Amino acid sequence: MARSPDLLFRTLADPTRRAIFEGLCRQGEQTVGALTAKAGVSQPAVSKHLGVLKQAGLVRERHEGRQTHYRAQPKALVPLLDWTSRMAAFWESRFDDLDNLLNRMDQ
Repeated sequence: MARSPDLLFRTLADPTRRAIFEGLCRQGEQTVGALTAKAGVSQPAVSKHLGVLKQAGLVRERHEGRQTHYRAQPKALVPLLDWTSRMAAFWESRFDDLDNLLNRMDQ
């Protein structure tokens, strides 16, 4: 299910959630305990952040016995990539217009 860029921006605006997501992207699937050890916040706080990340589609969970394992879903970032591509094209066009104006002014 496609998520809105607004939801993704709000979710990743929190530095702890962003760090958890980045850690899962870099280091692969991890348990809540492993994430808590690196997060610098309590286990309930990590669990709450994981819930928000899961709601935004940025992580998935897998249960194995009493442990819950989380893994990143980088493809969920596609709406942000689309948005940044549109914004890059917008600003490139504006910079080209400014460059043309400055060149005309120099003549």
